[in-house]
Amino acid sequence: MNNHRSSLGPAAVLVVTLLTGGWLLQQGVEQEQNVYVQTRLLQEVIDHIAERFVDPVERQQLYDEAVEGVLRSLGDPNTSLMGGEDFESFRIQTEGDYGGVGLEIVERDGFITVVSPIPGTPGARAGLRAGDRIVGVDGTNIEGWSSQRAVGVLRGPADSDVEVEVLRPGIDERIEFTITRAQIQLRSVAFSTLLDDGIAYLPLSLFQERSGQEVQKALEELKEQGMRGLVLDLRGNPGGILDQGIAVADLFLPAGRTVVETRGQGRNDSGSLRTSREGAFEDLPVVVLLDHGSASASEIVAGALQDHDRALILGTTSYGKGSVQSLFRLSGGNVLKLTTARWYTPQGRSIERTGANGRDEEQPGPLALDEGEEGRPYVLSVDGQLVPRPDTAGRPTVESAAGRTLYGGGGITPDLLVLPDTLTRDEQAAVARIARQGGALNAALFDFVVRYVQENSELSPPFQADDAVLDRFYESLADREIEVDRETFQRARRYLAREIEGELALQAWGEEEAFRQQGRTDLPLQRALELLRTADTPGSLFELAGQAIPGEAAGPDDQDGDDADSR
Repeated sequence: MNNHRSSLGPAAVLVVTLLTGGWLLQQGVEQEQNVYVQTRLLQEVIDHIAERFVDPVERQQLYDEAVEGVLRSLGDPNTSLMGGEDFESFRIQTEGDYGGVGLEIVERDGFITVVSPIPGTPGARAGLRAGDRIVGVDGTNIEGWSSQRAVGVLRGPADSDVEVEVLRPGIDERIEFTITRAQIQLRSVAFSTLLDDGIAYLPLSLFQERSGQEVQKALEELKEQGMRGLVLDLRGNPGGILDQGIAVADLFLPAGRTVVETRGQGRNDSGSLRTSREGAFEDLPVVVLLDHGSASASEIVAGALQDHDRALILGTTSYGKGSVQSLFRLSGGNVLKLTTARWYTPQGRSIERTGANGRDEEQPGPLALDEGEEGRPYVLSVDGQLVPRPDTAGRPTVESAAGRTLYGGGGITPDLLVLPDTLTRDEQAAVARIARQGGALNAALFDFVVRYVQENSELSPPFQADDAVLDRFYESLADREIEVDRETFQRARRYLAREIEGELALQAWGEEEAFRQQGRTDLPLQRALELLRTADTPGSLFELAGQAIPGEAAGPDDQDGDDADSR
């Protein structure tokens, strides 16, 4: 009996296999036929429209709009189709040496939105701010454009002018800026300095080809000078080359630690990137400063150091740009830039700021100055920057490697939320009215400072813009036919004084002294210095900030990868 059952087994299996294989084959054929039918349907619709629609329609236009419709339906501002010229603009921009205005931009909610002006570039000098929505370039309305298309018109020969129109939260009408393009040669570390009590300050403005080496060299020099604690400033850093973000994290973490994970649909789109060597500064107490202008690689570095309990993150929540774009060459010289994965921190937090439907979350719209305080997602800092209010309510939580509570939900939420000094409601209204002058006021302030420095060669830091200086600046506005009433000017004096003081320090004594001038009233920086002056180990730094580690930090990465995948 047993032999009988045994002899029938293979035959039965064969029959089942043939039947199942036939069914699967049929399913595959039907799916292939269905795709063919849908493709043919699209072709027929376009043919009928092109040949019989009551008004003439270009066939190529129909194809272009069909492709745009497919891409738009993804709800992803980072996915786009680039023509040959657009791709060349994209390539030149990402290589970090080009003629342009120096703005990191994305498409958000149908608007080209400034993530951050790169420090020292024409866009930053003209007065553009993070959160500004660019709606016009040289008289052309660019609402609804892709970021690549916008880059194409913002770039141009050095010393050429470009007219930019901006919508800014709190201001009803468009603001006009005339920006003189320059050859953008980006620097990662403009300077580094050792402050009191052995605390070092290192601003990292973006991640480019040599960022890791620049940071390491600066840290080694600071260590020789007696560095015992570090403020790593990533505020306004829009990101850049991922490999350099890994290289910077490598300096502070042990070998083998996960820095970031990617998760996507494709076979090669998921994986993790880890540190490859022992960190040269892994015992150094570190505070990382973040703000809403910190994006992409900045968030990857901050998230890794936070998840591994390696650095205290301080400031405001970062931007939330955490997706991976891959380039696919197509026919006709076109290139598809497609989001193929998202970045996740070692403990499984998505960096991308997404809504309930899983698509990119719309950034808050323009700020109405007459809204109630509780209804305003942003306030203005004393230097005119948009500052998001703390947004931890309702965010999901995870635990760090050592058991501290961390917030997810997109972007990197600091361990210690510290807002910069903000303007009062009256001051914000005054600054908003002054901002309507656009680039004209920034140009007037720059010229005033340069002339003031030339006429006062005996100046020494620190500089205070007192009433006499402010009154003199106000009088100079009339010479440039800039109309600002005295009452508005008076209410905006605190903002204007800070702008004059910072620009004068920069022109008279350079970037490091400009930092020292502004740093005296930089609340996040001052809080970071206060903590580091007392802390002698990374663990004591967390304790001082009320972030005590429940137990010993996790060892090399034998437990964080699998846990993150399960979240």
